Amino acid sequence: MDTEMFLMETEESMQKACDYTLHEFSSVRTGKASPSLVEGIDIHVSSYGSNMKLKQLAMITAPEPRLLYVKPFDPSTVKDIERGLREANIGINPAVDGHSIRLPIPEMNRERRMEMVKRVKGMGEDGKVRIRAVRRDSMEAVKKAQKDGSITEDDQQRMEKEIQELTDKFVKEIDVHITKKEAEIMTV
Repeated sequence: MDTEMFLMETEESMQKACDYTLHEFSSVRTGKASPSLVEGIDIHVSSYGSNMKLKQLAMITAPEPRLLYVKPFDPSTVKDIERGLREANIGINPAVDGHSIRLPIPEMNRERRMEMVKRVKGMGEDGKVRIRAVRRDSMEAVKKAQKDGSITEDDQQRMEKEIQELTDKFVKEIDVHITKKEAEIMTV
């Protein structure tokens, strides 16, 4: 077992789990318009006969702090996009404006902000669980390698220590981002 390569793969897996969590954070509403709020919504397009992400169907911009503007690439999909946005139940009411859709972002009250903070903390916890799962799998692989005789007991202890340090690093990174996102949400 190449210990350095194994540790690099473990770190890469943990980084992917962390990046996924940070990407999830971008879908949480903070009170200001951001295309990431809606770009991942699945829209069923009847004329195409399939589901597609909104970002594949339209250009999404934020011309004002409280407004998203959705301009479909194909004007015939406006009704499908409007229906998909309503069904997504994201708390934003779409308004069709000819061949485009306006999404006015409503002001968030304190209760809604607290709900969003709770959601972010839950997403952060899910990210930490993913990181800990990578740690668990890596620790098992190290123990198995030591049992098979491909690494020494000293290597096992060193690698377990390094895996735990990586875990702590990425869990701390998620905590920092949770705190930032919480402050962003609570800012009126």
